[in-house]
Amino acid sequence: MRLFAFDFAGPAHLSAGLWRHPEDRSGEYTSIDYWVEFAKLLETADFDGVFFADNVGYHDSYRGAVDAALRDGAQLPANDPAYLIPAMAAATKNIGFGVTSSTAYDHPYAIARKFGTLDHLTNGRIGWNVVTSYSDAAARNLGTGEQRAHDDRYTHAEEFLDVVLKVLEGSWEDDAVIADAETSTFADPAKVHPIEHQGEFFSVPGISLTAPSPQRSPVIFQAGGSTRGVQFAAKSAEAVFLNATSKASLKTQVDNLRDKAAEAGRDPGSIAMLQMITVISAETDAAAQRKYEDYLSYVSYEGAMARYSGWTGLDMSQFDPDVPFENVETNAGQTMVSIFNKLNPEKKWTPRDIAEYIGIGGTSPVIVGGPETVTRELASWIDGTGIDGFNVAHALKFKDIADFAEFVVPELKRQGLMKPAHRGGTLRESLFGTDSPRLRDDHPGAAYRVRSEEAPTVARMTGTVERSDVA
Repeated sequence: MRLFAFDFAGPAHLSAGLWRHPEDRSGEYTSIDYWVEFAKLLETADFDGVFFADNVGYHDSYRGAVDAALRDGAQLPANDPAYLIPAMAAATKNIGFGVTSSTAYDHPYAIARKFGTLDHLTNGRIGWNVVTSYSDAAARNLGTGEQRAHDDRYTHAEEFLDVVLKVLEGSWEDDAVIADAETSTFADPAKVHPIEHQGEFFSVPGISLTAPSPQRSPVIFQAGGSTRGVQFAAKSAEAVFLNATSKASLKTQVDNLRDKAAEAGRDPGSIAMLQMITVISAETDAAAQRKYEDYLSYVSYEGAMARYSGWTGLDMSQFDPDVPFENVETNAGQTMVSIFNKLNPEKKWTPRDIAEYIGIGGTSPVIVGGPETVTRELASWIDGTGIDGFNVAHALKFKDIADFAEFVVPELKRQGLMKPAHRGGTLRESLFGTDSPRLRDDHPGAAYRVRSEEAPTVARMTGTVERSDVA
């Protein structure tokens, strides 16, 4: 069973209003000491890693303003999680770091440098969750003012990812850095090559700014649930973050994604499938239930609606909280709009029903119980769907993951459902049990690996300049 802690570099992530709970540690989100402590907790519990969500926009669809999101800390403030990683990596040896970064408003050349650097600093424990961004606020503040159409965002993302993989896989040869003091040569120019990319969206002729890192390319995560998102994942993802509300729905998604991966010429079993889950655990079922009921008393309707309005692009204030609303098409999160009809097609969902459902853990399923109950439920999700593990979300920041580590992890290990100790190595080696830190040969990025006999050299790209004097 693969386990990642699902978190956010801000005070409140998915659960609405729970930051007010006296045992929640959201107020420490700006403290590097807090994040280092969290990393050590995950390391001790033999988690595979931490998976950071991120959003370069904010939720301002509800009532046409950002006010409700600000009041509830609904994924706002939002710090950049990438800056947490080096400190967390320095305090640990084994856990990996999945970092969400958008293709919508960054440039692939800069992103290649970012993840190349992080792969160096973590000794190969970095992964990139590739997202296309759904936020209108992000489009206004970072883009042209309008989002691309939903499917067009994935066309753009495909080329974006191609450029990143070309830069990281196809520029520097493995032995380009020779650090030869006698010849005064740090990197051999004959072993560094321009990628010469010219596409529909990007022109990147040059060489990588970073030298080869342990994994070369970060582990590629992807989380799109739409038809176009599944196509993108089947082609390029090494791990897929799923958010189904039922085992039946999850199994359908897993089977479909593996079928699409096979059609794309990849081994369908090579993609790790991770389901989001929220776990409220304690020493007994009764204690966990009391904890859950206590949490429910803190749920904020306005905070939940701020999130859901942002996810869907719908202003939920236009609907009566207690009157069922019909499914509608939106350019934002199509998956989020239809998720409740799929959850229970016979139920006429009202906004209040949705708020109560997502108030703890967002749209993820919630498991409440003692060690044996939680272990049994987690096992049933894996056995019934074919997933490989979970992104474990929380209601209370730090506490719920700490409780999971204390109560559930020992039972998972006792029943042989979780590795007794971390195997170490890079994130790719750890996650897939391989002895290679590199992309699999059937991954599209492997085709970009530099071939010195074919690749142009830096001198051929730039032209040779002879100088007879030194300024």
